[in-house]
Amino acid sequence: MKAFFDSDLWWSFTRSPITVLSAIVAFICIAGAVLAPVLAPHNPFDLASLQLMDAFKPPAWSSEGDATYPLGTDDQGRDMLSAIMYGARVSLLVGFAAVIFSTLVGVTVGLLAGYLGGKVDALLMRIADIQLTFPSILVALLIDGVVRAVLPRETHSEVALFVVIFAIGISNWPQFARTVRGSTLVERNKEYVQAARVIGLSPLRIMRSHVLPNVMSPVLVIATLNLGFAILAEATLSFLGVGVPPTQPSLGTLIRIGNDFLFSGEWWITIFPGVALIVMVLSVNLLGDWLRDALNPRLR
Repeated sequence: MKAFFDSDLWWSFTRSPITVLSAIVAFICIAGAVLAPVLAPHNPFDLASLQLMDAFKPPAWSSEGDATYPLGTDDQGRDMLSAIMYGARVSLLVGFAAVIFSTLVGVTVGLLAGYLGGKVDALLMRIADIQLTFPSILVALLIDGVVRAVLPRETHSEVALFVVIFAIGISNWPQFARTVRGSTLVERNKEYVQAARVIGLSPLRIMRSHVLPNVMSPVLVIATLNLGFAILAEATLSFLGVGVPPTQPSLGTLIRIGNDFLFSGEWWITIFPGVALIVMVLSVNLLGDWLRDALNPRLR
């Protein structure tokens, strides 16, 4: 731990006020989402506790507001602050899971392509090139549509969360694959890899134990930046009605619901989830930008 606090990475972090502020905001967002069952004033998904008479209450600072609902309520009488905290849990879950999935796939493909080379490299990179020609949101929509068409209707809500994680994750792996492949092409010709070959280590062990640790720096940067993109992709899919089910609403679902009432005066139903989404993604992206600069001395 002491070595970390004495490192250049920590020094760079503490010297950037914007990065420190972004880290604090990101921590608050993640902590609020993870601890929503404890910190949220209400459980917005407990149907027995909802009161339709409390629907469309404006924020507490308005003349008709109620201090019980600081950010107002939606059309079903759900507390917006609690709904945002619970919705952020789903958005973060999808974001983290999708990034982990795309990282595992992309790093594996990139290592194999870069280390083995030849026909394996050509085949894997052509597949990545083909996928890169399609927008990631289009790929996610296509996968979601195919799964919905293949699976029985009664199972849609049960697998919707896994489908959206797979759809977002599988659409972003080429970025990791191409980055890792480029780094692996450099590393595989260095002396330590040649020495590992000479002593008889298998290619799999060389890739796992020697090459992989030396190509992880750019992967961490891409993963951090992709977390924000994954959260936005999930919000986009949910806004279009093909994301997580209504029983597990995310921030995108809340924005879609509020959009129906935006022009009738109940602006808070869509504005507050939208602001929460922007703040969360912006803080993560700023951290990713700092990490990219901190791990690449030429960009400092």
